[in-house]
Amino acid sequence: MILRPFLCAETACASYLFGCLTARRLAVVDPHEALVDAYLDEAERAGASIVPVFETHVQADHVSGLPALVEATAATAYLPARAGVEFEHEALHDGAEVTLGNTHVRALATPGHPHAHNAYVVADRRRGDSEPWLIFTGDSLLVGDVGRPDLHAQGEPEALARELYATMRRLLELPDGVLVLPSHYAGSVCGRSLSGNPFSTIGFERSHNRALAAADVEAFVRELLVDVPPSPANQAAIVRANRAGIAAARA
Repeated sequence: MILRPFLCAETACASYLFGCLTARRLAVVDPHEALVDAYLDEAERAGASIVPVFETHVQADHVSGLPALVEATAATAYLPARAGVEFEHEALHDGAEVTLGNTHVRALATPGHPHAHNAYVVADRRRGDSEPWLIFTGDSLLVGDVGRPDLHAQGEPEALARELYATMRRLLELPDGVLVLPSHYAGSVCGRSLSGNPFSTIGFERSHNRALAAADVEAFVRELLVDVPPSPANQAAIVRANRAGIAAARA
């Protein structure tokens, strides 16, 4: 299996190209519009095609590169069920599976940042079993923090914070060795105390992520709703663009 991270320093966003070189089938997770050509160039170097494009959720801090990637590759767009977008896509419910040769992807419903949010659990069948190797957590579990619940809450963040608590309990059921590959790192406004290291493991976050140390749901919600950073600049316009799915012009 190939795995290539792409970091966009301007918005502190992480996105990923991954997949099976045997079957020559690759995917991109949470693409950024500024990096579309980089994904295409890396796929060409690998001698493989980008077949699906996964979004963990409708982004609020940057314009997605999904429409441009789909336009360039004819890839299938996959989003969480009930994402509320206005373009053609396939909705992935909890437990839905997508296979890229030896690379196996399973959608895991992880609501709480918005309600419609998936993580993607990945196994590599060439490793000899179907145990998860890594998880793309989007804006749910971050390194050193969890995603903020207010950006998509329409003034009612407590309900989403409670969903996020249940999501964290579910993610912590994964084995300690599973790699955690989120969509943001330090510098992003999508969390409060993100690490400068963009990657982690379930075991490390279990031991060191202060947001996961809350004794119960009430403490978790209470801590999550204080000292919330400002919303992203142009959030409403960004969300509208990402729901509409209009590809930006590329040079």
